[in-house]
Amino acid sequence: MIKIISAKDAPSLIQRKTVRLEEAERTVAPILADIRDRGDAALLDYARLYDRFDGASVRQHVIGSLEPDFRRAVETAANNIREYAQAQLPKEWFIDHADGRRLGQIVRPLDAMGAYVPAGRYPLPSTVLMTVIPAQVAGVATICVACPNPSVEILGIAHLLGVTHMFRMGGAQAIAAFAYGTETVPKVDRIVGPGNIYVAAAKKLLAGEVGIDFVAGPTEIVVIAAEGNPRWIAADLLAQAEHDVDASAILLTTSRKLAEGVAAAIERQLAELPTAHVARPSIDKNGAIVVVDSLDQAVELSNALAPEHLALHDASLLAKIRHAGAVFVGPSSTEAAGDYCSGPNHVLPTSGAARIRGGLSSADFVKVIAVQELSHEGIRRLIPSIAKLARAEGLEAHARSAEVRHE
Repeated sequence: MIKIISAKDAPSLIQRKTVRLEEAERTVAPILADIRDRGDAALLDYARLYDRFDGASVRQHVIGSLEPDFRRAVETAANNIREYAQAQLPKEWFIDHADGRRLGQIVRPLDAMGAYVPAGRYPLPSTVLMTVIPAQVAGVATICVACPNPSVEILGIAHLLGVTHMFRMGGAQAIAAFAYGTETVPKVDRIVGPGNIYVAAAKKLLAGEVGIDFVAGPTEIVVIAAEGNPRWIAADLLAQAEHDVDASAILLTTSRKLAEGVAAAIERQLAELPTAHVARPSIDKNGAIVVVDSLDQAVELSNALAPEHLALHDASLLAKIRHAGAVFVGPSSTEAAGDYCSGPNHVLPTSGAARIRGGLSSADFVKVIAVQELSHEGIRRLIPSIAKLARAEGLEAHARSAEVRHE
């Protein structure tokens, strides 16, 4: 049963399990090196060993159709995700200053990206939407998808979106193939998407060789509510718990009555939940209901946790939120809407990484490049400052490169 604790015991939640990657890194490091050195030959060896692959090439022919009702759901999600991604995209701009400086920025897409789509316990066709569409909005020319065992739905969505570069590969070998490139798999500029601990370890080791979104750990949700429908809150907590036995689901509330009501509702719903074999150990090990003294204290705890998903039943608290991967405001805003079709991305930072960034967006697939143009008068005005700063650093040629323009 989910534990109910007081605020004084809550600091133990903040000392959450860190993603233990050291052992996984030792496991995947030789795989990465082998893919780098042997390319397709190594990739095929690992695909046959780990993914039960028996083909001659990991390239996947992208073809398929979707059942009509499912296709309509996909189209609703795709339209909302695309619209949101377009709003997120950084804009080009230029400003002409009176002193002779014309400053601005241009926005250019990455040449290639790789999306990792899991297909283990739960194949995730929605991840195709969440990773491919923002890259398309950004204008990425080469969009690649890796999936070790694509379902009919994954193939159908990839076909609907016009994906032409799809590969039957998973695990660390897929990440390495995207990072280094092989005879079959293009080298990409950024790899995004969720995966298991070996995928996370590979992304961590290859960061710098290739751009990544983040090193992800188990999924997590925090709900802050002083009042509400216990059944709804319980359902939201279980929606995260069913992902993984290591998932974390936490309610912060000022109401002991609500705490007990949610705990009882969780038990009732678990009794008939098909995924209870996963959700039950998650709730028992990592779930908690914290009875806090005030909503301000709840916000303080949430900011310390920096959760992947944060549900706020009171919209007035939003202004106080500093760290969260995604925020769901109001009792009707179930986190599942964000997982699938409300518009924002479901590829989100976990394990406290929301302290430094938000979720995946179209901005992850572009470069914002600074542009400056100085008139003769503009450089003349700046020469004294340039020369003074350059000589303070001992860089005489820098100073002279400015001064020569006023001789």
